[in-house]
Amino acid sequence: MAVQLINRLASLPNLSGIPRKELKWLVGHGQYVVYEVGTIVGPKGKRVDYLWIILSGKIAIRVDRGAGPRRVREWRAGEVTGMLPYSRMSGPPGDNFVEEKTEVLAIHVKVFPQMIHLCPSFTAFTVHSMLDRARNFNTSDLQDEKMISLGKLAAGLAHELNNPASATVRDAKLLSEGLTSLDAASRTLGAAGLTDAQFAIIQNMRAACLMKSNGSSLSPIQKADHQDKINNWLVRHRLNPDFSMPLADTSIAITQLDELANAIPVEALDLSLKWIIACYTTHSLSVEIEQATTRIYKVIDAVKKFTYMDNLADKEFIHVEPGIRDTISVLIAKTKAKNAAITLKIDTGLPRVYANGSDLNQIWFSLLDNALDAISNSGNIGIEACKELNGVVVRIVDNGAGIPSDIVSKIFDPFFTTKPPGQGTGLGLDLTRQLLRRYHGDISVISQPGRTEFKVSLITESPTIPAVEQGN
Repeated sequence: MAVQLINRLASLPNLSGIPRKELKWLVGHGQYVVYEVGTIVGPKGKRVDYLWIILSGKIAIRVDRGAGPRRVREWRAGEVTGMLPYSRMSGPPGDNFVEEKTEVLAIHVKVFPQMIHLCPSFTAFTVHSMLDRARNFNTSDLQDEKMISLGKLAAGLAHELNNPASATVRDAKLLSEGLTSLDAASRTLGAAGLTDAQFAIIQNMRAACLMKSNGSSLSPIQKADHQDKINNWLVRHRLNPDFSMPLADTSIAITQLDELANAIPVEALDLSLKWIIACYTTHSLSVEIEQATTRIYKVIDAVKKFTYMDNLADKEFIHVEPGIRDTISVLIAKTKAKNAAITLKIDTGLPRVYANGSDLNQIWFSLLDNALDAISNSGNIGIEACKELNGVVVRIVDNGAGIPSDIVSKIFDPFFTTKPPGQGTGLGLDLTRQLLRRYHGDISVISQPGRTEFKVSLITESPTIPAVEQGN
């Protein structure tokens, strides 16, 4: 049996270069195990005490980081998984399960010290495998975190676009009806036989109404009083009291209405007011549609800039201010829900930093989203950016409860989170630090009750990239 296992190990492509004496040692200190389909060989978060050399079959891992379970990686014949030498893994981030009937040679961690000493070639192979695994998980972690951020962004975007979109649909329908009323009022007034001078007075009244159709400076109480006065005026002139509300919106003075009544025959006064109100209504609706569509455009533009949708560049020199402002814009729905006050102070003439714009915005999104979670309703968040030494420093400060002193040192650890299950992955700050270090930046935190400050440091020049990194 031992000789057969040694021969099987030697026949595996990944292990063909391992000296036979090392394979013999592994077989002598390992255990041959067969796992049936569906077996959980490494439960999520539980310590794994074995290194598995897969002889046949397939083991996979499925991880749920808040975006739903996702199959992250698989291992087949000739590969190693489980606990590997020099690994700091306390437990897998998801269940390791058997997808096909699998044969393994299991090596217990208690013999790792001997294995490292007596099997250097195999140990080197496991180290390379561990690095590949770490790289694979880091890529998967970043993708999942971006998907979670995308979900939050989509939810906030839907909420933020819903109001202006609904207003546009509603006003467009009303505008269609208003144009019909305006057309009818225009025809009726045109057949009233008024003089050019009388038409000029009516048009001046309409122009005065349109100038004030964007809103007035009257308070609600003042507007109600003004509407009562207009209503009384309409009653005295035996005109439709329903005219009082749209006329009150324009803040037209009673003296101007008197001027119109003195210049226009009684039988044409009602027609004149109908036409003026129809003009005012259609104009107001068109203004509201313009404002709503402008809001939609600004939100979409902020999202495009936030995601760098039109820019496929990798690393480049960029200003931090536009990205921070775009991030605030895409989180506006959450900011409004918290009734939060966000203040922004960015020094003028700030130098550009060397980074990927999309990654940098991912960092601002994660930190600002966390700050919004940390504060209570009507809380405050301050964002400052300034030049320090040879770089740019961005500080995000919130007045939340603070991070307890016993866990502040753990917040950058992978999978560490203080949020309830399903609301946090524990990846945001870890990946934020990884992204920053990719661009030779860094992040630190100082926290006490009522004040938590995250400090992001970025370089303002292109670093010299080691040759080994360029080759990856």
